[in-house]
Amino acid sequence: MKYSIILLFGLISSGVYAGEIKGFVYSETGKIDLAQVYIIEINQGTTTNDDGFYSIKDLKPGTYTLITRSPEHTSDTTSFTLLGDEIYELNIHLKTTIQSVEEVTITATLKETAVSQSPIAMTIVSPKLFERNPSSSIFESLNMVNGVRPQLQCNVCNTGDIHINGMEGPYTMVMIDGMPIVSALGTVYGLMGIPNSIIERVEVQKGPASTLYGSEAVGGLINVITKKTENAPRYSFDVFGTSYQELNLDASFKYKLGSKITGLLSANSFLFDKKWDLNGDNFTDVTLQKRVALFNKLSFRHKSGTTSMIAMRYFYEDRWGGEMNWNKTFRGGDSIYGESIYTNRFELIGNSPLKIGKQKINLSYSLNRHKQNSAYGNTPFYAEQNIAFLQLTKNIELNRNDILLGFATRYTYYDDNTMITRSSDTLHPLNQPISTLLPGIFIQDELKLNENNTLLMGLRYDYNTHHGSILSPRINWKGTLKKKHIFRAGIGNGYRVVNLFSEDHAAFNGAREVVVTNTLKPEQSWNGNLNYSVNKPFKKGQLNLDLNLFYTYFSNKIVADYFTDYNKVIFDNLDGYGVSQGGGFHLLWAFNFPFKIMVGGTYTDVFLREKDKNGLLNTRYQVQTPKFTSNFVLSYTWCRIGTSFDLTGNVYSPMLLPVLENDYRPDHSPWFSIINLQVTKKITPSFETYLGVKNLLNFLPSGDPIMRPFDPFDKTISDPITNPNGYTFDPGYNYAPYQKMRFFLGMRMKIK
Repeated sequence: MKYSIILLFGLISSGVYAGEIKGFVYSETGKIDLAQVYIIEINQGTTTNDDGFYSIKDLKPGTYTLITRSPEHTSDTTSFTLLGDEIYELNIHLKTTIQSVEEVTITATLKETAVSQSPIAMTIVSPKLFERNPSSSIFESLNMVNGVRPQLQCNVCNTGDIHINGMEGPYTMVMIDGMPIVSALGTVYGLMGIPNSIIERVEVQKGPASTLYGSEAVGGLINVITKKTENAPRYSFDVFGTSYQELNLDASFKYKLGSKITGLLSANSFLFDKKWDLNGDNFTDVTLQKRVALFNKLSFRHKSGTTSMIAMRYFYEDRWGGEMNWNKTFRGGDSIYGESIYTNRFELIGNSPLKIGKQKINLSYSLNRHKQNSAYGNTPFYAEQNIAFLQLTKNIELNRNDILLGFATRYTYYDDNTMITRSSDTLHPLNQPISTLLPGIFIQDELKLNENNTLLMGLRYDYNTHHGSILSPRINWKGTLKKKHIFRAGIGNGYRVVNLFSEDHAAFNGAREVVVTNTLKPEQSWNGNLNYSVNKPFKKGQLNLDLNLFYTYFSNKIVADYFTDYNKVIFDNLDGYGVSQGGGFHLLWAFNFPFKIMVGGTYTDVFLREKDKNGLLNTRYQVQTPKFTSNFVLSYTWCRIGTSFDLTGNVYSPMLLPVLENDYRPDHSPWFSIINLQVTKKITPSFETYLGVKNLLNFLPSGDPIMRPFDPFDKTISDPITNPNGYTFDPGYNYAPYQKMRFFLGMRMKIK
């Protein structure tokens, strides 16, 4: 008997008599497939099948903690105890979130649509991704999105733009809550003033979207969706600092005004006032910045159950870069070089349902004012831009057709102190601010051919007061195979009306004269794209794969000629055509234990073909555009101690650089990578701290980022002894931030 008891105990201890836990995962709408179920103590788990069923076997007796997760639902944590060789049945109920970040898009078709059902391929980004490598603005954070690359254009003032699939910043439309308010003048600095604290999600469309959004949405668009007041935490606080002496603060507060009005007040402040000069050229490596942004959003609930929204944002920034001994007493002078920019910006955004008779119509509107007071060396630049936008849309469901009708109009007022707003009378030049009215109408029909095939057709007509009539058609198809394999194809037209300051900011921050040889025509583009995506569960986790191919053909492309005359920048429409083509992939591999891999890569080939004096086509490749870019995120959560580890980074292939004639610097950058590491410790469910390292490999760009920094005003440019090659002062040689490895430390709190 004694030996039998010992044998029985040994069998139980060795796991021969092992237990099992099984059950169903469901919500109020039914059973949930692809939910992740895993046990913390043994880092073992599984994924629910199509019927929402899960089973984990070979469990020794003991007490375990079971965590259940699904992207569209709140997570659940449950404890259970196995006494021996038994089957423990546990059904888990998850609550559906108000809105799934991973599953809903409004950008693709101007209405809430499940991403899997959208005929247009969209990338939906949660702010949780940005938290894996914290930054002070969305401009820097977007480098974590495959195919999207923030690019600094100037080493002195750190202007930047966002490239989508290799196309330069002016081809990217940036919106807030669907309103096109970050455009033209605002794109140069306005992107750096959108704090991550107000973001609920970011929607990215790669490819033209002019059919719905008009001018500027040629290469793609980025729609920043701000937090819904009902979704926002009551209190939110996030502060971090770096060893570079940068300090960033985000704070928000949700409040109520009566029973039907909910508000969200948010503030962001960024301070960087430390001068760095690692390469000893007597110029700041990074622009110094002081900025503050205030955001207030109100939601009004109507008796009908609908909701109206109005939001306001104010942004102020004081930034400068230049010689290390510069201060504001030298602003605008020609003794000590500095580039100083003051930006004041106000935005108003709103939408509301209207009822005219029996017809329900949605009204959207926005207003923004952007004022800039700048001095680039001894060249002053003062500009003001006001944009008013109004849009009415109406949805009509008719049999298998979902029809969208829309009317939109945008009024733009632009004034500056350059030749752009001067009259053509050379004897008596007068300042003539530019006013542009751009009304348009559009129609879109989403036709459900059958259960697995959808066709989207759209057409837009705009009338520009300077350029006349413009048509923008598109057609898209989505097909589904076995519910998991999704194919998309599309052809569309895009157009863009030009603003020279945002077109090539380098033209204004140097000694060159700006010349416009002819009346500039709006650019036109045709784009074709193919996309394939699959969501596939496997025994130890879940795999999401997305593949895409794209081709864009440009006509009337605006180009800046820096080489015909080195003292001038000559703008004109290209006598030829431009092409942007390539492909990309995005892979998300989530394991049942808390480990996730996300990898993306994009190949682009961007070039111009223009006619020379003999009528022959010459090929010119786009500068500061790498052929291949990649980004990755590796995340692991050690649940037992409440600590997560995030390794993030980007890889860039060589890119053509803007060198001068007879330049001694390399005309291509090397392969390089920027890698970051973060460790996050959850103290309580609502409070966590984080620390990490940016630029873990301590990469710094090679070559002199600024040409002739000792003569920024070109006072000795004609000296044959000191300048035999005729070099000019040039701060545009840039392919990576000039910042060494730096540490950061922060804390984050969210109280529901």
